[in-house]
Amino acid sequence: MYKVELTESYFPAQGGDDPAPMTVGDMLRQSTARSPDTMALKELTYEGEIAQTWTYAELLADAERLAKALASRHAEGSRIAVYANNVPEWVLLELACGLAGVILVTVNPAYQKRELKFVLEQSRSEAIYYVADFRGNPMQEIADSVCDEIPAIKHRILLNDHDALYAGADTGALRHPKPSDATQIQYTSGTTGFPKGALLHHNGLVRNGIDAMQRAGVKPGDSFVHNMPLFHTTGCAILVLGGLGTGGTMLLAPMFDPEMIVRVIEREKTRFILGVPTMLVALIHEVRQSGRDVSSVECIMSGGSMVPPQLCRDALETLGAPIQIVYGQTETSPVLTQAWHADTEEDLTQTIGQPVAYTEISIRDPQSNAVVPVGVQGEICARAYSVMLGYNDNPDATAATIDTDNWLHTGDLGTMDSRGYVKITGRVKEMIIRGGENLFPAEIENAMLEHDAIDEVAVVGVPDEKWGEQVACFIRSESDHAFSPAELKTFVRERLSPQKTPAYWIQVSEWPLTGSGKIRKFKLAEEFEAGQHTPMD
Repeated sequence: MYKVELTESYFPAQGGDDPAPMTVGDMLRQSTARSPDTMALKELTYEGEIAQTWTYAELLADAERLAKALASRHAEGSRIAVYANNVPEWVLLELACGLAGVILVTVNPAYQKRELKFVLEQSRSEAIYYVADFRGNPMQEIADSVCDEIPAIKHRILLNDHDALYAGADTGALRHPKPSDATQIQYTSGTTGFPKGALLHHNGLVRNGIDAMQRAGVKPGDSFVHNMPLFHTTGCAILVLGGLGTGGTMLLAPMFDPEMIVRVIEREKTRFILGVPTMLVALIHEVRQSGRDVSSVECIMSGGSMVPPQLCRDALETLGAPIQIVYGQTETSPVLTQAWHADTEEDLTQTIGQPVAYTEISIRDPQSNAVVPVGVQGEICARAYSVMLGYNDNPDATAATIDTDNWLHTGDLGTMDSRGYVKITGRVKEMIIRGGENLFPAEIENAMLEHDAIDEVAVVGVPDEKWGEQVACFIRSESDHAFSPAELKTFVRERLSPQKTPAYWIQVSEWPLTGSGKIRKFKLAEEFEAGQHTPMD
């Protein structure tokens, strides 16, 4: 824990002198020099068996070979899209782009024609690297149809066609990008609307991934299952770049399957788990159902949305380790704050930790932009090495997000205590204004998650003629408990004041999710307004 004593909600950068900036290639070569024969990557089949494997030396050799192939057909600074699920070639392409000075545009494998066309055109991609299909989505068919309409697309290459993938490797040459150069365009999850492309640089992605994994307690040689989608910063920055940068062994899962992952954890004796809350809920449920031995687990990281206190307690009881919460966003490569391994139970369950190294965090009044006193709610803002270069070809959106003093405005509401620990209180745009009073969904959600029969909660504001907005509470449960509005109201009133009591209670079996596993709250509100959800009587 960094020792500070603050009077205002501004946390100065900690960690001493900034380390030397790094590129993707720098990171991979340094890790390989330290332990060339250590296993770097293992491919898992859908059944959880080991398929292909790479030592660090083998991974570097294949990445350099692919980088030469890319350099033979793409000019430096070109943009190429990857439209695939978690396959080893995705990881190799990410590393190779870094070595070839080519910008990788990551695409959600669930995207359909309209979404894919937007990303390819907005990013100015000149090629697409894809798989034939995934989870019933005919991706090659979709991509070919879209690319027929985009003259700028010069290459379409299937990732499992190694002859095409590595073509030109004998004629291309490695390049030497700078740490400040762009290396990826990551599209935001779109929880509040259409996605924007965050232009991310080498140093931000590499250093942030390493810093996050090291604070989580991951050590050289530790193995971990990679079950996060690669197209998101958590998957390709924290787990790939951070995992390789710390010298870990990555077991790459093609998709998230709780039964398979728990079986692999038991067999491989992995120490580290990373998952968004919905994933951890599923893993905990699977361990409780199967009784498998997961005692090797010592470190758990989660983020992407608020991690409720009850989930932290469930993880400690069932998985044997507390959850270290991280907070960040695509635009910051992604981690801004993170709990420490030795934090108290209160800090682990009630905060999102302290800022990561070399990162300034401030809490600012959304109207005046002034830093607020300690303990006062405002917008969480960041100034750091990890902040994006900007939104791709969108200067207006960039200016609206990064102010003239280089503070990035996250859109999240929070508070900071005198030690620099931050709490999330909601989204600026998700704040519910009921009868002129500001209500914050996270507070209500955390209270409801103390109910033993509730697994997940999402609270949203819905229009109301009298109050302006009313509170609607969506709940999901794995149990057969029969909920009633009277029971739920009594439960929440024991914990929160009357005006925070939801007016509507809706039970759901599944959520509308973004590709990175976040609940799309604006979609729930839209569906409620359209009459697609029936409140409990």
